[in-house]
Amino acid sequence: MVKKPKWVVEKEQGKKAKAAETVWLFGLHAVRDALMNPKREKLRLILTLNAKSKLEDALEAGGIEPEVHDPRKFGAPLDPQSVHQGAALEVKPLNWGRLEDVALGDGDTPPRLVLLDRVTDPHNVGAILRSAEVFGAQAVIGTLHHSAPETGALAKTASGALERQPYLRERNLADTIVALQGMGYIVLGLDGEAEVSIDAAMDGRRDRAVALVLGAEGPGLRQRTKETVDQLVKIDFARGFGSLNVSNAAAVALYAARP
Repeated sequence: MVKKPKWVVEKEQGKKAKAAETVWLFGLHAVRDALMNPKREKLRLILTLNAKSKLEDALEAGGIEPEVHDPRKFGAPLDPQSVHQGAALEVKPLNWGRLEDVALGDGDTPPRLVLLDRVTDPHNVGAILRSAEVFGAQAVIGTLHHSAPETGALAKTASGALERQPYLRERNLADTIVALQGMGYIVLGLDGEAEVSIDAAMDGRRDRAVALVLGAEGPGLRQRTKETVDQLVKIDFARGFGSLNVSNAAAVALYAARP
């Protein structure tokens, strides 16, 4: 019998692991939005009686029968610190399709994307998804490794945006940037030491497809990312010194780059 190469075995194991992957969403808002999302595959729903009464409208749409638990013996496998509000839903991660399709836009408004360079905090990513939805971005894009996966904490911070705002995770960020440039995107990297402001960089370009790249707090963008983007830009501050949390920076950048 011929032994399979190691890389083949690892690829098959990765596919099996991905197929078996599930996520526990928690909190009334996150669970309600997931129940209302027809694209979300729902596996198990645990509610307290109080939460069940608050989610009556979403239960019919969700098409899943809840298990009603005593609040003192809430059986969902959540972190003890999770503020679940008596509601937890086990689901499959969402599949938003291919980058090429998502990045095309709707044909009416020049598309905007947010790319994340090693932003691993689920609360930051959740907040960025929320801002991306508010400002009409096509998607938020992280990487398969060194970025926050879909989790209950991310979903709760996103306040429902995870169900509506595409969140893709690509294998290599630099390759993703190059692919977007090939599609006609202008790719701007946010860097506090850049010489040009994002407002100046957007001048005369608002009718173009634009992708904004943000790095982790502290390290910022990696050198390879800086070398791959079309231009490095900064957010102008009122005083000589200023810094923003990455999720706040994303919101400001999306507003500054609006079509």
